[in-house]
Amino acid sequence: MRVYNTATRTKEEFITREPNKVAMYVCGPTVYNYIHIGNARTFLSFDVIRRYLEYRGYEVTFVQNVTDVDDKIINRANEEGRSASEVAVEYTEAFIDVMRGLNIEDPTIRPKATEEIPSMIELIEGLIGGGHAYEQDGDVYFSVRSFPSYGKLSGRDIDEMRGGERDLHGGNFEDRKQDPLDFALWKAAKPGEPSWDSPWGKGRPGWHIECSAMSSKYLGLPLDIHGGGNDLVFPHHENEVAQSEASSGNTFANYWLHGGMLLIDSEKMSKSEGNFLFARDVLESHDSNVVRLLMLQTHYRSPLDYSLDRLKEAARSYERIATAVRNLEWMASQAADPSSGPVEGDASVLVDACDTARERFIAEMDDDFNTAGALGALFSLIGDANTFMASEYGSNEMGKQALKYAANTIGELLGVLGVNLPESETDDSWPREVVELAMRVAAYVGDDTAEAVDALLATRASARAEKDWARADAVRDGLSDLGFTIEDTASGARVVYKG
Repeated sequence: MRVYNTATRTKEEFITREPNKVAMYVCGPTVYNYIHIGNARTFLSFDVIRRYLEYRGYEVTFVQNVTDVDDKIINRANEEGRSASEVAVEYTEAFIDVMRGLNIEDPTIRPKATEEIPSMIELIEGLIGGGHAYEQDGDVYFSVRSFPSYGKLSGRDIDEMRGGERDLHGGNFEDRKQDPLDFALWKAAKPGEPSWDSPWGKGRPGWHIECSAMSSKYLGLPLDIHGGGNDLVFPHHENEVAQSEASSGNTFANYWLHGGMLLIDSEKMSKSEGNFLFARDVLESHDSNVVRLLMLQTHYRSPLDYSLDRLKEAARSYERIATAVRNLEWMASQAADPSSGPVEGDASVLVDACDTARERFIAEMDDDFNTAGALGALFSLIGDANTFMASEYGSNEMGKQALKYAANTIGELLGVLGVNLPESETDDSWPREVVELAMRVAAYVGDDTAEAVDALLATRASARAEKDWARADAVRDGLSDLGFTIEDTASGARVVYKG
């Protein structure tokens, strides 16, 4: 397995600090608002990376923080006349709801900044003691020039930098620094703001120190993987490297993975452009599986162009997958019971196609988690499966195992990507109205919904053979009125829900 490491700007062989274990940290949200669809893309990308690592046999400890104290949270609280903690709780819950709505797995550990203050204070004290930080009027700053390799992650020259600092602290903030590049580790309390006791007086942590404290506490150093969007490379991740390595004397993370940005109709997403989309709003009108499929069609490091047209294309792709699996499962149920033993003869063609697709899927994902290539392998298998189902071997005795194997293989590979298939249809899913329809147009006299559907299909087949198009259309139209459609396959007709 090879991954692209931002720190070296090359693909490297993936070697973990402990065999078969991965310590993985991904920066979480600052909870002052609902997350937008670009944030969701980043979290989804690392969900797939985690899932794939587990599929390959790694035990993954996945830590993702929640920044629940920050200038933006305080400002939002002041605007709404609420406490900062009330704002943070509301949007933390909203974030978790969206993650689960997108089928993104919960992290192993989800620490909140406000619950980890002692660890941050301890880390800051160590930096001061090592000559890497200093206190000024209750604020504590990291001395950037005390860390000679500052800039190595982002590739910036320290002498050409200006302070790209998010943690602004009032009009005289720069005057309190020894160097404009220095950044805040601890910020002295202002009236009405949340604060905690510290050796430097009441205050709260700076943004960057949170991730350093929480990642090292729960995972130890070096991390195997540190991830986030590529907008975090500088200053956030650069500052994490500096304060973590200055404190510990060890490498902070062995592999830095960064996701690309999301565009809306080829334009950068922004409120001023009127194209700003909250993830929760997208999920209200679009199937989460379709949203995932759209995002996985682009490599996680590349920019992703999000549009309604591309969502429609993804919906068609999802339906193609679902239809193929439905047909595979149905044809397998119609085939004769197979004799014992392995698949033989021409039926093995489909089994070979499954194994080839899995090998290609793994090869693509082993190459820096190339989900676009992995989906290509999956759709090639679907093409092979459709060809097989149209052949004379699709319904024979030995084909049953192959059909089931193909359906299971598609489900297995989709599961690695976090895409769920629609629930399988069962006989008891038919509405009672199909019995009335069968009585009316197929002379059915029973009371079983599954038997009624069979009677309708038999009537349609007979009517078509006799060129009685009106009776055949009555079956089709009656089922359509109930929300179902008839699909004609190599093994005969079947009734499926239109959705």
